[in-house]
Amino acid sequence: MIADKFSAPIMQENDDDFDGDGKPGDGTTVITRTKPKLKKPSLYRVLLLNDDFTPMEFVVEVLARFFQMNLEQATKVMLHVHQNGVGECGVYTYEVAETKVTQVMDYAKKNQHPLQCVMEKK
Repeated sequence: MIADKFSAPIMQENDDDFDGDGKPGDGTTVITRTKPKLKKPSLYRVLLLNDDFTPMEFVVEVLARFFQMNLEQATKVMLHVHQNGVGECGVYTYEVAETKVTQVMDYAKKNQHPLQCVMEKK
């Protein structure tokens, strides 16, 4: 019996020596396939950078809209950005982080604010 790549272990039946001990075995050999180990995806931090021109209210709006923060969380992050020059909005896989950065930058540009959003590998 021959199996394709999607089937269970392959079973072969005959009287040959498949167990490698030099003696005729029971005629059955099981060939198992090992599952490849999956690597966890790299994570990226999405960061907002402080500037002297973007209103604080707009930053809070961005945090609520694109990072699903409530008013209290968004205000806390906005103040952290204001006081420290940079603040973390969230940690995501590469594709999600890249999308968030693009959304924030496009929204800021559309609203004529120089707000900068970047991502860095965690």
